[in-house]
Amino acid sequence: MSLTVEPATRPRFHLTGEALTWPELCRIQEQKPFLLLNKDAQSRMEQGHAFLLRKLTDGQHPYYGINTGFGYLQNKRIPAEDRRTLQINLLRSHASGTGSSLPKDLVRWMLLLKIQALSLGYSGINPRTVQRLIDFYNEDILPDVPEQGSLGASGDLCPLSHLALPLIGEGLVWYRNKRQPASKVMASLGWEPIQLDAKEGLALINGTQFMTALGLEALFRADHLWQWAQWIATLSIDVFGGSIQPFHPAIHHLRPHAGQIHSAQQIYGLLSNSPMQQTPRQEVQDPYSFRCIPQVHGAVRDTWNRARQVMVTETNAVTDNPILIPEDDLILSGGNFHGEPLAFALDYLAIAFAELGNISERRTYQLVSGQRGLPMFLTEDPGLQSGWMIPQYTAASLVSENKQLSTPASVDSIVSSNGQEDHVSMGANAARKL
Repeated sequence: MSLTVEPATRPRFHLTGEALTWPELCRIQEQKPFLLLNKDAQSRMEQGHAFLLRKLTDGQHPYYGINTGFGYLQNKRIPAEDRRTLQINLLRSHASGTGSSLPKDLVRWMLLLKIQALSLGYSGINPRTVQRLIDFYNEDILPDVPEQGSLGASGDLCPLSHLALPLIGEGLVWYRNKRQPASKVMASLGWEPIQLDAKEGLALINGTQFMTALGLEALFRADHLWQWAQWIATLSIDVFGGSIQPFHPAIHHLRPHAGQIHSAQQIYGLLSNSPMQQTPRQEVQDPYSFRCIPQVHGAVRDTWNRARQVMVTETNAVTDNPILIPEDDLILSGGNFHGEPLAFALDYLAIAFAELGNISERRTYQLVSGQRGLPMFLTEDPGLQSGWMIPQYTAASLVSENKQLSTPASVDSIVSSNGQEDHVSMGANAARKL
């Protein structure tokens, strides 16, 4: 049962337990709608939760994190009377992050993504727990999540523990622009803390929703940056007296990368009506940073599209462990929490956009270097005035920093949990440096 009142003016969004599309994710990003849980999704979760409770009745079979300890302590059996305490202890012990608080928009995405993953019905969670997450989202009660602490496997344990703590009335939340104890906020609203059932703590913190939230936010920003890069590049070509010829469609259909064709087509269209293109020129060819814009910008766009596919897939994935499959009478331990697909995509995205900045800075350098009839440093009185000399220094500094930040995080791994968790993705670090 929802504890929130739906505002008349706020757009609705129904969570059906089915896959979310990229346009739907964009709509959520823009509207921050009021979330409603579809009956089918609720029914699926009820079936999964009932299935879990049935499987636990015999008390004989060990199920990881449900009637056993965690990580290296997997072989420690937990008696039935301690199973709820086990889940509470899990949230408390794993909420050990550090660093600055995650921006509120990213916490909001974490909530949405966790709700989506649980609503698929394969985690054994009680629907009332998911409804409370929805209430948090709708009331803009946003858990205080530190930025640092995730290894990217077993998912995002640490940040997701901070996300889940307020469900049991612990931890801190942001509410009405104030950082305050979750217990205080819940008491003011008349909400009781959730009493976690078996496996619920594990279902809440095992997953890749921190990495995915940061990845989605990076994609939204990168989409705008790419388009700005296209417009700025077009202006640079015109000011530099560059040729429209390298953007002719015939060139790019002979090397038909989708991003390259899209970049060239857009710039060709913008330059076609420019009076500057009617001016006679002496140079046979332009420098690479002008002539090869479609090849570079296009590759960046293709990389963005690939990263988007990964993020959409992950948004709709079950990244819990163990996974419950009621229709096949199975509880399976696996590794869907491992963030390697995300880590690779995010590292690649960082490399691509570092290159977008790199080629832009090279055009800046060409524009201020006194070529093509342009004054040195674009000033009327070089010497007395330095003009745009130092802005190019700033651009060079930023480009160099971007190169450092594009060093892949996914090539690193550190052993944890006494060797039981011996390879991790560092996908969260890949996401954070974007």
